[in-house]
Amino acid sequence: MTDKPKLGVLLPTRRLIMTGEEPQNIEAVLSMAEQVEMAGLDSVWVGDSLTAKPRLEPLTTLAAIASRTSRVRLGTSVLLAALRHPVTLAHVLGSLDLISGGRAVIGAGVGGAFNDDQRQEWRNAGVDPRRRAGRFEEVVDVAKRLTAGEVVTHHGAHFDFESLRVQPHALQHGGVPFLLACHWNTGREAQFRRAARLGEGIISISDYPDEYARLVETVQGYSNEYGKDPSKLERAFYMTVNLQADEAKADAEANQFLHLYYGMNFWGDRWGPYGHPERTIERMRRYVEAGAETIIVRFAALDQERQLDTFLNDVAPEFS
Repeated sequence: MTDKPKLGVLLPTRRLIMTGEEPQNIEAVLSMAEQVEMAGLDSVWVGDSLTAKPRLEPLTTLAAIASRTSRVRLGTSVLLAALRHPVTLAHVLGSLDLISGGRAVIGAGVGGAFNDDQRQEWRNAGVDPRRRAGRFEEVVDVAKRLTAGEVVTHHGAHFDFESLRVQPHALQHGGVPFLLACHWNTGREAQFRRAARLGEGIISISDYPDEYARLVETVQGYSNEYGKDPSKLERAFYMTVNLQADEAKADAEANQFLHLYYGMNFWGDRWGPYGHPERTIERMRRYVEAGAETIIVRFAALDQERQLDTFLNDVAPEFS
């Protein structure tokens, strides 16, 4: 197992809006993407929400980033796929993959309905939040096959198609890869089986390293049952960090950011660490030992550019 993970950075597409200021441009987002590429990292990522946690639309933003970069993978962490129709999603993804030269990767999750804003978000898109998991599976299955250039016939509970084809399809052989969100602490076997059956990999946000190790082992075991090579499943973990020597200041700043972002610090100490870069390096190593091959970092700070500089100078070189 490699001790040199692929590193990615979540770009601040929500920060532009959550502070209450009207965004004038996305130059900061594009510039950070260019910095990540120049530093030799693997990927840049953007989050997704429609009305519950407003931000730039992720797939059009990735297309803009594609025009300013040439090598980094372009990912979503994570796309709420069930908010979308699989045909229009496949059309956008095929176009994005073509525009970017085959660099798209879609982290996707069922998404929450834990509060009034989240439940309303589903209703705003015309989706019954109680049926989002089944819809999610159909969206991922159909969109993947369409981006692979297949002619798709599908008769499901949510969508019905006969001999459907969408162009352009993805440049990547087999279509745009999907990494499905999984969380060991939920204990939901259906989630693990879904990832093994439908995904090209997994992405987790909330597990401690020991839990993540069990998650990897479980999903890989199920992938064998579905006739898939477990070694080919990409294993990603998404960390939330704040990098500065003053630990108390880092903790206060991270909590301020997360309350602005979500309205609450939803995962508590499952996020972090906050403080000296050495703490982040140590935690990243623990996730690598647990099986992570791709580590995505989100900076829990309003000054994203300074956090990125610290990460590129003090953390990333430890894994080069």
